Amino acid sequence: MDIIWIIVGAICLLVGLAGCFLPALPGPPLSYVGMILLHLTDKVQFTATQLIVWAILVIIVQVLDYFTPLIGTKYSGGSKWGNRGCIAGTVIGIFLFPPWGIIFGPLVGAVIGELLGGKLTHEALKAGLGAFVGFLLGVILKVSLCGYFVVVFISALF
Repeated sequence: MDIIWIIVGAICLLVGLAGCFLPALPGPPLSYVGMILLHLTDKVQFTATQLIVWAILVIIVQVLDYFTPLIGTKYSGGSKWGNRGCIAGTVIGIFLFPPWGIIFGPLVGAVIGELLGGKLTHEALKAGLGAFVGFLLGVILKVSLCGYFVVVFISALF
């Protein structure tokens, strides 16, 4: 049974890493589930403190992930149009222009969103850049946490 838990846990970690870039997948929570599954095996036992701290980190990163694009857009003069455009640009960019769409999709989407919302071009570019920087900050936080989980998972097994 341990092998099944380890395999499913590894799949959760991989899907969690993908979720750092795909807005539809909750990356850190999936990676945390992978850690819980590894904990259920006889091979590795994490302390209660580790599991609680990791759960708190996952919650913090998930909450920040929703607010970093908003904060970036707000401080650069953007609106909800820019945030929605950032999300749409991310999704479209991933599927239509991989791998560069992951990087440039949020920026282009935020600018287009701001233009559709009635902003002037220079205002839309500024707000789009702010949303993009906020999005990247959220991705960096999620990848850092999920990457840490992957390292701990592999280290614990070997």
